[in-house]
Order: sequence, then structure tokens, then C-alpha cells
Amino acid sequence: MDGTVVDTEPYWIDTEYALAEKYGGTWSREHALNLVGNDLIDSGRYIREHMGLDLEPSQIVEELLDGVVARVEQSVPWCPGAVELLAALREAQVPCAMVTMSYRRFVAPILAALPEGTFAEVVTGDTVSQGKPHPEPYLKGAALLGVDPALCVAIEDSNTGARSAVAAGCTVLVIPNHVPVLEGDRRVFRDSLVGLTPVDLARLG
Repeated sequence: MDGTVVDTEPYWIDTEYALAEKYGGTWSREHALNLVGNDLIDSGRYIREHMGLDLEPSQIVEELLDGVVARVEQSVPWCPGAVELLAALREAQVPCAMVTMSYRRFVAPILAALPEGTFAEVVTGDTVSQGKPHPEPYLKGAALLGVDPALCVAIEDSNTGARSAVAAGCTVLVIPNHVPVLEGDRRVFRDSLVGLTPVDLARLG
């Protein structure tokens, strides 16, 4: 979701800096970009260590979510071409699952801004035992859709997410956003989702 459907990374980064200021910690853009695509609790542990906070990772995550959810409720920053592609997939009756490491309460306002049924299933970071780059999130998404992961195309913008999808057996369409993504097996690169059609995705699988 983050970096593919919506570009909320600036919201996260702003909220991380605000957290550092609130508690007297230190932060950098390099640290922020290290968190792109990560499981939120893992990010909370990273922030605790590198921001120098005496807070539990779970509390850090909840404070970040408070800030980012408030921003999303004001304005959803759609990625170019994402809404159009999702509409085309819905019209073509292609089943889609959202597989994100964000928590459900952050995902909810984004889903509410899309037509009902855009995603047949949703896998969030608080519904899996092992987050990306482990394959569990994508394996769960494919299982909920009732399809073979090898017949799925995952759309990702981070190495963490791409590793998860490939490990699950998916082909990955990589749309680099805030961080560079390494080339590898079953990874196809494109600059953006603009102009992409369901037929284009079918040719990748």
C-alpha cells in the first residue's frame, strides 16, 4: 500500500521527526528511509534504538499511527495511476488483495476512500505473525484469494516487500519510489503505474 497505492512516506517521516522532537531524540532521513516497507514493530524497535527513546516499540508504533492516520484522514496522497489501475482491475473482475505492513486502523481511511470491493481481501501487519520480508503476508493474501501465489503479481516499492513477495512465489512488479530496489529473479521494473492495464499485469505472470 505505502509507496504503491498511496505515497504516505512523507507523512511517516514527518511524524518520526515530530516524535524525536517531542521526546528529545535524534533522527535523520537516512534512518527514516531504512524503515520503508518494514514491519511496524520492527520499525518501533529501530526507532527506539536509533532515536534514543525510552519507550516500548508498541508505544512508538501507536504514536506514529496517531500522527499518520490524522494526516491521511485530511488528505489521501494517491500514487500516480494507482486509482485508475485499481478501477480497471475491479471492472475486469480481477481479484485483488492489499498486503501491507501498516496496521488496520491506518489502512481503514484509505479503503474508505476507494469504491467498495476494490480489494477482496486485506492483510495488515497486525494480522500476521511474521512481517515482510518473510513470505507469510503474501502467502496469506494468496490463500485468502484462493489462488496460487505463483499466479499472482505483487506490486512493490521496496526491497523488503519484493523479498517477501518473491519468497512467497509471486512475480513482482517493482515501482521504485523513495528507496532503490535491487534487480533479481521474478522482478520486473516500471517507473510508475500510469497507463498500466490488467492485460499488462497478466503478461507479467
